[in-house]
Amino acid sequence: MDQPARSILYITLGCAKNEVDTDRMRSLLTAAGYAEAEGTDDADLVIINTCSFLASATSESIETTLELADEVHEGVRSVPIVMCGCVPSRYGADLPAELPEVAAFVRTDEEDGIVSVVDGLVGIDRGLPAHVPEVKRTVEGAVAYLKISDGCDRFCSFCAIPYIRGRYHSRSAASILAEARELVAGGVRELVLIGQDTGIWGQDLPEDAQGPRNLAQLLIAVAEAVRPERVWIRVLYLQPEGMTDELIAAIRDTPEVLPYIDIPVQHCCERVLAEMNRSGSEAELEELFGRLRREIPGMVIRTTYLVAFPGETDEEHDRMLRFMDRIGFDYTSVFAFSPEDGTRAARMACQIDEEEKLARTQEAMDLAEQLGFAATAAHVGERAEVIVDGIEETDEGPELIGHAWFQAPDCDGAVHLDAREAAVGEILTVEFTDSFCYELVGHVIE
Repeated sequence: MDQPARSILYITLGCAKNEVDTDRMRSLLTAAGYAEAEGTDDADLVIINTCSFLASATSESIETTLELADEVHEGVRSVPIVMCGCVPSRYGADLPAELPEVAAFVRTDEEDGIVSVVDGLVGIDRGLPAHVPEVKRTVEGAVAYLKISDGCDRFCSFCAIPYIRGRYHSRSAASILAEARELVAGGVRELVLIGQDTGIWGQDLPEDAQGPRNLAQLLIAVAEAVRPERVWIRVLYLQPEGMTDELIAAIRDTPEVLPYIDIPVQHCCERVLAEMNRSGSEAELEELFGRLRREIPGMVIRTTYLVAFPGETDEEHDRMLRFMDRIGFDYTSVFAFSPEDGTRAARMACQIDEEEKLARTQEAMDLAEQLGFAATAAHVGERAEVIVDGIEETDEGPELIGHAWFQAPDCDGAVHLDAREAAVGEILTVEFTDSFCYELVGHVIE
């Protein structure tokens, strides 16, 4: 008699790139015969995919792991925990002694071998290595993140990503297109292209590589691959230098590609940017954003401000606030500087004290909300397409939750609609009737 499949509980912390990595591991383990557990009670093993982008994220990853250990090691049944992702990649050599509660550690570049790791922990001997499919995803929702690259070569002085995920490497166009087709065939209606630096995709491909050679060409190819279906394509994590004439034209002229750009500038002052090991200036950035809005109708822009970088003066902070206000960003993520282990900025003089850092961060967040709430309210009275992401129970009863083309999923707010029969992934035409903060209320146009 066959034994029931071993069940695995998956927990993901951090960014969308980690979500993709977890999905990849889940698909490999599912193909190898493992089932997915709903909670710790029915799990034979737990996989936690960790984040270490900031010190606070590292602490959260370790605290969550220890809480899991307390939960799964209670009673007579001991459930192994596998820690994957950024924390093992960053601190791998020290972790076995520091976290004896964890049965195995898997770096980001080892995750395709997850089946062998899990087999060893639960006592399965396959004889031969598990097959690693080129394309396999388990996404069931309307939106899927499509990772087109990993790693980073920028070495910004505040960022640990190159030390965690290694040097920049593009995925092949063939694998990206195959995955895009598979996701859309499975019901996905929005593809969100992500990577640490999406704008330079393709620059490291071999000279004899076939097909698209840069992001603009890749966007067009992805659009052509999914064109028989009704699909949105969104790009995140573009650096300013990546906005070439060809890319601007591709975004403007390719119907599937949304006029939505995420460009994390971090700062506008040339001196601060140089200390960050970034390029550009306030004038260059202002010209870029002005051009985007002139050349791409309806352009929506998201950015990031890294507040209180070491040595940032009051005047430079005020300049960044004036820059944000002048550009009128639709969405701005605000982060307070965190001195990360191993980064040059953590060792810089002129670290800003926590009280001043908190005050500047609050100022920036207040302005970001003022601009973002106004940009959201400006859509009241408009009609636009909305993807249904799910149904939520409220005190007044069930309501549909979705997002419009100008809202990146999971970060830009949502659209709330009266309950009606609608499948997740359905695209509805909606008239927006009210707004609150980053949220919109609307009704479906039949």
